[in-house]
Amino acid sequence: MRVTVLDYGAGNVRSVVNSIKSLGHEVHFVQNPEDIINSEILVFPGVGAFGEMMNTLRERSFVDPLISYLKQNRPFLGICLGLQALFEESEEAPGIPGLGFFKGKVVRFPKSLPVPHIGWNGIKPKRESLIFHGLRGNEKLYFVHSYHVVPQDRSIILTTTDYGVEFVSSIQQGNIIATQFHPEKSGSAGLRILKNFLARSIQPSAPTMSPVQTRLARRIVACLDVRSDDTGRLVVTKGDQYDVRDRTSKAVRNLGDPVELARRYYDEGADEIVFLNITGFRNFPLKDMPMLEILKKTSENVFVPLTIGGGIRGYRDEKGRRYSALEVASEYFRSGADKVSIGSDAVHIVEECISKGSVDPDNAISAIARVYGCQAVVISIDPRRVYARSPEETKHNVIETELPGPQGERFCWYQCTVKGGREGRNVDAITLARVCEELGAGEILLNCIDRDGTNLGYDIELIRAVCDAVNIPVIASSGAGCADHFLEVFTKTRVEAALAAGIFHRREVRIPDLKNYLRRKGVEVNDY
Repeated sequence: MRVTVLDYGAGNVRSVVNSIKSLGHEVHFVQNPEDIINSEILVFPGVGAFGEMMNTLRERSFVDPLISYLKQNRPFLGICLGLQALFEESEEAPGIPGLGFFKGKVVRFPKSLPVPHIGWNGIKPKRESLIFHGLRGNEKLYFVHSYHVVPQDRSIILTTTDYGVEFVSSIQQGNIIATQFHPEKSGSAGLRILKNFLARSIQPSAPTMSPVQTRLARRIVACLDVRSDDTGRLVVTKGDQYDVRDRTSKAVRNLGDPVELARRYYDEGADEIVFLNITGFRNFPLKDMPMLEILKKTSENVFVPLTIGGGIRGYRDEKGRRYSALEVASEYFRSGADKVSIGSDAVHIVEECISKGSVDPDNAISAIARVYGCQAVVISIDPRRVYARSPEETKHNVIETELPGPQGERFCWYQCTVKGGREGRNVDAITLARVCEELGAGEILLNCIDRDGTNLGYDIELIRAVCDAVNIPVIASSGAGCADHFLEVFTKTRVEAALAAGIFHRREVRIPDLKNYLRRKGVEVNDY
């Protein structure tokens, strides 16, 4: 069967296409309005920001044929923004109307919650549907959004999900189905839902069970530091406090092939995979074909979220042409990334904001968030401890520490660094996180130079301080050496995810064993 995908040019559509192809179907892209009308099955994977999406649909004359297709009750699957577009308006883009096929609006989650809602959560079916065939009912699916739909007609609600409030996570009216979650990023359960939808001949059914309340899982994130080794081959490596060369041989540590390792972690149950491009050619990201190829190949067989970091900034090529950070990010999104991680450039943006009292509205953080949504922008912070005898000794955000300094200092602040931790800057991690949130970032990847490669556990004091300072999700990174360290960070802080690299690469901790351990200790985790 040929499936038509409405790709309006934003976000990672490659994963949707790969998931459909993996199920044995041919994919055709909408090139003009007639392609919508002539579709057998139409899939609309909306990714990004509501206003940008609707403006693009109107510019390309897709609105009228879309509404006509929907009115004929023909097979339609909307994903994420593809659900939100069906309604009249969104608080994300006041004054820009949606398709208005359903009465109702799109509203933001309460400010009391960490937003975006990112991660694996359950669904509560309200009635039967063909997409539920073969589901147990306790599966978790991947969400990443700041807004949710509020239909006037409650009869179209197919499932709800709990996140501070109970919100509508999918709708169905006849052959029209739309989900807030991403089936293409939800592992085997998501592929089952896609398979059911595309089969068309399956009788509606209900899962065998339904949770009374759904719970957001704590995420386990596998990180792959990728760089070229001494022969020029791209490998996964791991630093010891950011030094990736073996202390004896002086060679770059080679822990495996990036695509193969990513597939292994997907099979083992990693909730997300992060690629950090730490090699020299990140200075020319649009010519960085090896990293783009890694993303493309990985997304063919890995159906969980992929993040890419390293080189997400503006640059000028050897011919003098200027490329914006938005153009660089777009290339990675089109190659299979769901999120981009901004590191050193975020520090420079915040420094400018502090010194001038304002910042260029087209800075990398704001520009990417404006087009692709805040959930697509991750800020990677690389701080190190700086001890102080008293809070008055520095203007930076200071915490009282239980780990005194070399001279018995009882206070410290966390200095942000750039250039892979080699250069300290005059801005602290708490300030950086707060300003980046204001500029549009949707998530913090919080590293710690002092803990990197030590296996001593996460820096709980740092993580707690940053979690308390922002209202966006935080991923803990650096220092994990055993399962107890994950338990500690999940029970002692509000962090939503924990990342590790070396202990996974060396099989010192296996992801299935880690999740079983956390589950026994009462931590909500995801199985897919």
